[in-house]
Amino acid sequence: MALTFYAGSGSPYAWKVWLALEHKGIPYDLKMLSFDKGDTQNPAFLAVNPRGKVPAIVEDGIAVCESSVIVEYLEDRFPQKSLLPKDAAGRATARRISVESDHYLAETVEQLFKLTLYAMTPPAASEIAEAQKHAQSELAKLEKALVGDYLVGDLSIADFTAYPHVRLMQRVDDRVPGKGIARDRLPPKVAAWARRIEALPYYGKTIPPHWSS
Repeated sequence: MALTFYAGSGSPYAWKVWLALEHKGIPYDLKMLSFDKGDTQNPAFLAVNPRGKVPAIVEDGIAVCESSVIVEYLEDRFPQKSLLPKDAAGRATARRISVESDHYLAETVEQLFKLTLYAMTPPAASEIAEAQKHAQSELAKLEKALVGDYLVGDLSIADFTAYPHVRLMQRVDDRVPGKGIARDRLPPKVAAWARRIEALPYYGKTIPPHWSS
């Protein structure tokens, strides 16, 4: 029985899991839920995740929630094309960068969205500048972490966790020019790293569907 993957278009956490599934070549049945239609609060999905949040997976009747836990589960169940380094130090680094990305990078993205696409009234220029400064500070830390083509050497969960947040910073600028972090304003190694992620053969399949509408 194929694994069922519940996602939401534009969720960086779901995007992380989607990239991991594709990288590992795991067959799955995609259920793209609509936030606008309230799909995550439907009884059928709440039976999978009572918190009503994506991503979630179901395999052999077992529901697994929380993106980082899902990826760890996938590592255990499908060890092919591992997304964790073999050595303990490398694994710790990959996990640390993942946790930092889902907290600190995510916070900068959330602030940019609140001030732009989700804003009820136009923000002050100083607020945008402060949010962009905070974002650039986090991007500088990512730049420093890059010691090769990817964040811990080989492609890992660190890359699949950090990338969606970085891409969402650019998404803000795509929609509201000058208010997010445009590609040409990324630190040089981060920009090159993002291009490598986007060159992966399965990347195009994972782009949030609503971005094409």
